[in-house]
Amino acid sequence: MSDSEFRGLRRGADYQFGRGAGAVLFPSASAVEITHTSSGRPRQVHADDGRIATYATDGRFVLGLAGGRRLLESFAGPQYRVVVGDESEPFVREGRNAFAKFVQHADPEIRPGDETLVVHDNGDLLAVGRAELPGSGMADFETGMAVKVRQGTDS
Repeated sequence: MSDSEFRGLRRGADYQFGRGAGAVLFPSASAVEITHTSSGRPRQVHADDGRIATYATDGRFVLGLAGGRRLLESFAGPQYRVVVGDESEPFVREGRNAFAKFVQHADPEIRPGDETLVVHDNGDLLAVGRAELPGSGMADFETGMAVKVRQGTDS
């Protein structure tokens, strides 16, 4: 991987997740392995702890569990988080979607389409996924999907 490609991945993560996210997700070029598409674009970013992210065709990162854990450990709540309680914890952990009626609170900066971390109210990471509702209103809805879960910690 070239130095400019590595810097580009870090810049993209900083843009999408906020300052410092690039260094958190991709600490060094030697600590990550990148697969490429047939055209040479970056595709999957892996490390020893698993898949950090996929570089999607729209230029945004799709988080893997390893990337979710890194963001959870490095950024203070409520950043990127959707918090659920005991009722939905086993289902979300299995990879099922998080529904609005079970959301206790969420980062008000989350917009529909953003990558999010679904966490238990005790702070454990349950899943990573894509927000379907704005964070500022997730806990207010009685019906509907709050987060389309991509991968649960037990899946």
